[in-house]
Amino acid sequence: MRRLLLLLACFFALTAQRDPILVPEVSQDEVQVRQGFTGTELLLFGAILDPSGDQAATDYDIVVVLKGPTEPIRVREKEQIGGIWMNAESTDFRSAPSYFAVASSSPIDEIVDDRTAAIYELGTRFIQLSPSGAIDPEEQARFTAGLVDLRERQGLYKEDMEGVKISEQVLYQARIALPSNVTTGTYTAETFAIARGRVIASAVARVEVRKVGFERFVEVFSQRQSFFYGLLAVGLSIFMGWMAGRLFALV
Repeated sequence: MRRLLLLLACFFALTAQRDPILVPEVSQDEVQVRQGFTGTELLLFGAILDPSGDQAATDYDIVVVLKGPTEPIRVREKEQIGGIWMNAESTDFRSAPSYFAVASSSPIDEIVDDRTAAIYELGTRFIQLSPSGAIDPEEQARFTAGLVDLRERQGLYKEDMEGVKISEQVLYQARIALPSNVTTGTYTAETFAIARGRVIASAVARVEVRKVGFERFVEVFSQRQSFFYGLLAVGLSIFMGWMAGRLFALV
């Protein structure tokens, strides 16, 4: 009898679950970086459905977060001393996303509070960086803001608060541009459905960005044969310098 009651309780708990299901897709799961690569645009789209397979019962907003591979980075401050800009204080971050883009159907501050936005990194000011060693919170915030500002100017960090279009509360789509200076590796596209200030569903899709052709050969050679790659780079620099000198001598 106790087992029967437990099974009934589980059944009603499962059937009472009405959180929607996200089904995400990406226009291309691989981006090939060749010579002359000028960037590309990814279309992130999908559907949000009720567990029964019908249209989701409530209105919702969609936020898409596209993140590139993380990497360690040192951030330096510039200070003007005697009319000359020089390196001043610096701090190291163990993991900073090489690329970070957010697109949403409504402004983030209108659909979630700061705590929820920070948990899911819904915006450039909520990027979670891992500093190396102890650092004063105010100093960390200053260096984080500096890193975000630098990469925004490089086109590597961006926000589009009206970048997601929703049709009939079922289909959504967002277009996010990848610039030519993106880092190769695995990119994660996290999609969040939000209703009444709460994340009600989430899903992840992945995109592989890799070099092909001669660029791929150079990348692999530099990683696997770093010593010989260094010698080749130095030798090529010396040869190019010699050639430039000979050409100027002939003019």
